Amino acid sequence: MEKLEYLKEIGVTATWLSPFLKSPMADFGYDISDFTDIDPLFGTMEDFEALMARAKQLNVKIILDFVPNHSSDECDWFVRSAAGEEEYKDYYVWHPGFIENGERRPPTNWVSVFRGSAWEWHEGRQEYYLHQFHKKQPDFNFRNPKVREQMNDVLRFWLAKGVDGFRVDAIYHAFEVAPDANGNYPDEPRNDWTDDPDEYGYTHKIYTVDQPETPHLVYEWRKILEQFQKDNGGDERVLMVETWSPIEIVMHYYGNETAEGAQIPFNFQLISNLHRDSDAYHYEYLINNWLSLMPAGKSANWVIGNHDKNRVGSRFGAERIDLFNILLLTLPGCSITYNGDEFGMLDGYVSWKDTVDPQACNGYEENYMAMSRDPARTPLQWSDEFMAGFTSGSSTWLPIGEDYKSVNVKLQRGVPLSHLNIFKRLQQLRAEPAIQQGAAEIKAINSYVLGVRRYLSGNYVYISLFNIFDSIENVNLNAVFAGLPSTFQYALVTSRSIKQLGDQVSASSVTLMPYESVVLKSTTIL
Repeated sequence: MEKLEYLKEIGVTATWLSPFLKSPMADFGYDISDFTDIDPLFGTMEDFEALMARAKQLNVKIILDFVPNHSSDECDWFVRSAAGEEEYKDYYVWHPGFIENGERRPPTNWVSVFRGSAWEWHEGRQEYYLHQFHKKQPDFNFRNPKVREQMNDVLRFWLAKGVDGFRVDAIYHAFEVAPDANGNYPDEPRNDWTDDPDEYGYTHKIYTVDQPETPHLVYEWRKILEQFQKDNGGDERVLMVETWSPIEIVMHYYGNETAEGAQIPFNFQLISNLHRDSDAYHYEYLINNWLSLMPAGKSANWVIGNHDKNRVGSRFGAERIDLFNILLLTLPGCSITYNGDEFGMLDGYVSWKDTVDPQACNGYEENYMAMSRDPARTPLQWSDEFMAGFTSGSSTWLPIGEDYKSVNVKLQRGVPLSHLNIFKRLQQLRAEPAIQQGAAEIKAINSYVLGVRRYLSGNYVYISLFNIFDSIENVNLNAVFAGLPSTFQYALVTSRSIKQLGDQVSASSVTLMPYESVVLKSTTIL
């Protein structure tokens, strides 16, 4: 509640909260033991209701993290399923496994995301249960209609509490291949990526992700949201779905001819396929490929940072922090910003001793940094004060970033061309009709410079330019964009710029400094 006004300040209209439901915290709230109660670690239901009330006053929408693929093994439903209670017996995916050479083995060679077999033996039930993540996160059986209705009721519960939508976690794992007539599952084929049978990449994932039934689950949830809106009024409720699937599969989550899907199937193309050495043509292809494959009438979305990947400035270099914020906020559609990226936080250092991410802890000290998601999850750096202003306590769940005295919200508020103030200026520009609702043209001007033109009849033309590398570049915009006005002015500059806001420039000759990104505005209306 204390920080909601900051979201308003930086132009954020909706915020997705990580899980805060009752949980043993084996995977930091993604192992839920009660889907309709608050974990005391975070407060009470009354606290949540107060948060919702304040958010509505400020018109900041609250989106919950919905975790449907699995529960905690301490969830009452799993306890009852393990005990063989008829109502809950098939809530989860169970199998007795096989006896070979006098020893019991798991049903398949399926591997957990967090290393090791995706099957765990349960002594009480005398069967294996499936867990595609932590062994304390048993997978639900979505082929059981009772499970589907149970999760539908979870959505209805939180909608009634006033939430504005849901980010659906790990949706592409929701279904695995159906068992055969004998109740058995097939092995997945080997990959040649690794010889370690405990590595997730040991098998080719054809039976444990991206099953054809999965998007239809999202269509079902969209109907629940639409029905709630119809019955209760208010703004549209939103579904954001996490799927690291091939782009052709991701597009199915938008819906089909007969059913609406998620408004925001996360676009991870920039996260998954851009690299430090990617040139402007690569950027152009990834952006235009999404726009060309997206169904008519839908909105694009752009993601470059999240809690599962190294921070943007650490992945691409701190010199490109403004570049990616400008790109995300001037492309058509919804921009999605991971907290701290608006002012350029970098990965924090987390020692092996301080590592808490199960994805890293289940591996080895020698390579834990390659697997750990902790460096991108260090506490937000509010100020240069004690504990970066994050807490008055003496410790935090992960160490505070070592650079907090020089990289923080308080400091950047007072620096005109800081990352934070660039971000805020971008949010103002997004209100311009040409950027808010205009057409978009994305072109590589050469290998080094990307251009994004936004235009709408009767309005000014805006062009964002991105010099991706460390050379000085002079470009002729008329060579790639047809029908441009002859003169532009600088509508946004960064600390890398030698120009100032309002300076004029000819469309035929724009000079960009190394790693410089700018937004130009035509001096005449289109």
